[in-house]
Amino acid sequence: MRRKRILASIAGLAILGLLPLAPQMSSAERSALASKMFDLSAPAAEVFRDKPLHNGTVLQSFAFDNENGRVFTVQLMAGGQQLPGESAPVSGSARGKNGDLALTRLDLSGGETGHMFLKGFGHGVQIGVEAAGDESYLWTETDSRTEGSDGWGTQLARFKFEDGKILTPDSPELEKFRLIEGVDRTTVNIDPANGLLTMRYRKDGAFRFALFDLESVKRHEYAPLADVPQPSMGTFQGFASYGGYLYLLEGNSYGSNGSVEPTGNTFITCVDWQTGKVLDKQRVSAGNTLSFREPEGLAIRIPDVRHPQKAELAVGFASSFAPLRLANIYAFDRLLPGEAILNRH
Repeated sequence: MRRKRILASIAGLAILGLLPLAPQMSSAERSALASKMFDLSAPAAEVFRDKPLHNGTVLQSFAFDNENGRVFTVQLMAGGQQLPGESAPVSGSARGKNGDLALTRLDLSGGETGHMFLKGFGHGVQIGVEAAGDESYLWTETDSRTEGSDGWGTQLARFKFEDGKILTPDSPELEKFRLIEGVDRTTVNIDPANGLLTMRYRKDGAFRFALFDLESVKRHEYAPLADVPQPSMGTFQGFASYGGYLYLLEGNSYGSNGSVEPTGNTFITCVDWQTGKVLDKQRVSAGNTLSFREPEGLAIRIPDVRHPQKAELAVGFASSFAPLRLANIYAFDRLLPGEAILNRH
């Protein structure tokens, strides 16, 4: 069933002019991409609130392993830690420049069940997760390159979660993917309902998003199904893709860049993969009573994997204050009918 959904997605995008049709496809495989758009004007329900992560730094992004009931988060490693092989504790600023990340595994209530450290990976703007039986495979940026005070990934990596493990870009556990040559600031998201991978990247100073068939990427076949520019927006904080639509998160914590309590300046923008046009943009009021409240990451949540069409769009927020920031997730669960989407074009 997943393979059929992938082929239907590819064929649908092809019909709409983003990709040449493969002549060997059946008429069923040529059917249009049949996804709905999340209603961003609806209220978002709380998934969990004020949960500690393995480190006390700000949540950067998160993703769901829907099949195994797990949530994964990444954050910049806290300063003052000394890992095996390091001669002394390392400062937080040095961790940031190097692109050192803490990865936490949580249950669906937000309780920690494991962690890893990823040294030299990047900034953690967005991650993805792929379930494989009982195992969870993480998709992240890697091969961090320092720019300013932070490290940013330059290609993608896939690896199995192993509690307590420390990985570097040279670790044999990593499988790497350079989907597009000559780009940097690479980050990744997985659409688990449709078997698709989205990569955000920077080329010639501009940010773009490319959509790929996940199984093709794993075979190191990198023909994009669509490629759209990032629209003008505020401080970028994450992205997720579901079917024919791309969702972008922006905003700041209270007290910075015009974000005023309790309304804030958190927005989610919906972009049509078929045209690259912005279809909707809504202010997010979820979690408006949180302290600090910085938007951090988007992800697709599927409460019942037997019904992937009943997906949710989850948004993360960091709360509380140093040295113990906390993680919060809320989810939009209403999908618009087709005629409502057409009315927003």
